[in-house]
Amino acid sequence: MAVPLKTRILLADDHAVVRGGLRMVLDAEPDLEVVCEAADGAEALELGLREDVDLAVLDVSMPKMTGLQAARELSRRRPELRILMLSMHDNEQYFFEALKSGASGYVLKSAANAEFVEACRATMRGEPFLYPSAAAALIRDYLERARRGEETPTDPLTPRELDVLKLIAEGHTSEEIAEILHISKKTVDRHRANILEKLGMRNRVELTRYAIRRGLVEP
Repeated sequence: MAVPLKTRILLADDHAVVRGGLRMVLDAEPDLEVVCEAADGAEALELGLREDVDLAVLDVSMPKMTGLQAARELSRRRPELRILMLSMHDNEQYFFEALKSGASGYVLKSAANAEFVEACRATMRGEPFLYPSAAAALIRDYLERARRGEETPTDPLTPRELDVLKLIAEGHTSEEIAEILHISKKTVDRHRANILEKLGMRNRVELTRYAIRRGLVEP
């Protein structure tokens, strides 16, 4: 895919002040332009599928759908769209999940403006971008796993179970979750039971704590 003369960007973050600051940084560059904004993951998915954008910059933690969940759907349904994940968390688990979700890179909100701009450009060139400490963590993790003869652990929950878990943690009822995900209440209840069994948990409180630790919802 050729890099356009001016990259059209979808910017998604649930904090308006953060979006405003990032937009100023991007719009100041001659080859970058924010053309639409989203305040949650569901809106980001909708805009990413509908609007003429080249790059989606998605915050990892957002309401309704996380940036990771939106990235997974966008990668599946619009594979030509470049995706860059944005996070306040220097967390290698989020980084690995971002790559599995189809993102080309992961950059911290605390990064210098020049690093953020370069992350966008590298993503558009089809090059992976990771912030310096993530690169060190990636190499360290790989070497440690190789030494122990281990493989990268798989997620105990399916993508759909993660969708349901996030909405449970946000306080939605089974009926609301069914409507949001376009599935039946019976299917939601089955997913809920499977999640509790897989995680060895008993109630919504424990699921919410787990969802916070996983970065699916903000505390």
